[in-house]
Amino acid sequence: MKIHSVKFNFMMNFILTASSILFPVITFPYVSRVLLSVGNGKVAFAGSVIAYFTMFASLGIPTYGIRACAKVRDDREKLSKTVQELLIINSVTMLLTCAVFVLSVIFIPKFAAEKELHIINGIGMLLNMFAVTWLYNALEQYVYITVCNLVVKALSMVLMFLFVKRPEDYIIYGAITVFAGCASYVFNFIYACRFVSFKKKGTYEFRQHIRPILIFFAMSAAISVYTNLDIVMLGFMKGDREVGYYNAAVKVKTILVTFITSLGTVLLPRLSYYVKKERKEEFYQMIGKAANFVVILGFPLVIYFVMFAKESVLFLAGTDFGGAVVPMMLLMPAVLFIGLSNITGIQVLTPRNEEQKVLYSILYGAAADLVLNLILIPGLASSGAAFATLVAEGIVLVVQCVYLKDIVRRILGQVCIWKIVTASVGAAIAGLAVKLLVSAGAFVVLLISAAAFFGVYGILLLVLREPFVTGLGKTMLSGLRKGEKNGKI
Repeated sequence: MKIHSVKFNFMMNFILTASSILFPVITFPYVSRVLLSVGNGKVAFAGSVIAYFTMFASLGIPTYGIRACAKVRDDREKLSKTVQELLIINSVTMLLTCAVFVLSVIFIPKFAAEKELHIINGIGMLLNMFAVTWLYNALEQYVYITVCNLVVKALSMVLMFLFVKRPEDYIIYGAITVFAGCASYVFNFIYACRFVSFKKKGTYEFRQHIRPILIFFAMSAAISVYTNLDIVMLGFMKGDREVGYYNAAVKVKTILVTFITSLGTVLLPRLSYYVKKERKEEFYQMIGKAANFVVILGFPLVIYFVMFAKESVLFLAGTDFGGAVVPMMLLMPAVLFIGLSNITGIQVLTPRNEEQKVLYSILYGAAADLVLNLILIPGLASSGAAFATLVAEGIVLVVQCVYLKDIVRRILGQVCIWKIVTASVGAAIAGLAVKLLVSAGAFVVLLISAAAFFGVYGILLLVLREPFVTGLGKTMLSGLRKGEKNGKI
């Protein structure tokens, strides 16, 4: 089994991440204008409900599985045994959860009102059992994951444009969304036979997995409080329209979070491997690069999308989603918080088997989010939910930094914060000039402002000789010269 370099894996994951960003950027403007805020709200509400059931069904296996398999990936027999044990645990919890889900759809009026939509999502949850994405991440097999996802997303886009034509087609859109997320799962399971055997060998040892799985499950449960509960609470307390507004804001946040955390997905199995082999220096070097990546990308993205929240909402969702502008502005700083907590929690604490500290930090954030949702949603609706999420993400990051105060100093020592802030201020001035001087449609304003804002930002980083950016530039130039030398360019 070939293990590619981190650079190669990052490129594959970047392509996958780019597709995850491009897919909603292409589809959401169309869908939001066809289904409007109410139709989008119904689909988002159903998606948030099934996210809770899926969380219970999968426990903490999606994250724990990466670490557990990464540690034994050099031994096919141990790897096969680990995969079988996790799949059996997942199968039991999935069947129990499906039974509870069916009863919920029958007896809860809010769910029964959209029975077809919830049943479609339930089928997606059942297929999730075959995903085994955690195995491919642990083995760093990003080529297969990337190709498979690109094919499924392309097909889903075609289906959406063919069959979603009216506001009443929200159930069809829900089905296509489930297909986009789950169609590759069966193929994943079949293809996994190349790496592991599903024949039983020896006695299963389930006990070793239970405690860490439950800790990761508790983390997932706490995270879902401020990623899905706000939508569920909005649906019950304020109706589908406010859910639609909030979902539009969350869509933008999710796209940006996916982008700046893309490196973390690649690094987790490699970092777990380094910890297992006690290669500390390589571990900290990689963490430093990840921190630079997140801050350099995250800081300007937050500023830009706060400045151009109105234009972004108008372009992505249309005039029916004017109520999403303020929630989006409130949510944007959470993008940077999530990017940094992804480093402290998932890339530092988790590989070191300190996921319990991650759990504590998330519990603090979830508790704050739940209380703030109860207080703010009745009066501020989607804006209240957005503010609660922002505070929750900030608390999670602060608590994790307290746990890692010595390491955080070491990590931040590798980040030239003053250069990034200076470049961001210059970029903000350029963006403000465009905002004041250019009078055009939302798309044109976004196009010109993005070119000006990020162009100035990149130039200033190069002028200030920010180490991470100049190092990246030298690597790219070196690669180009090498290609020219070999006659490839």
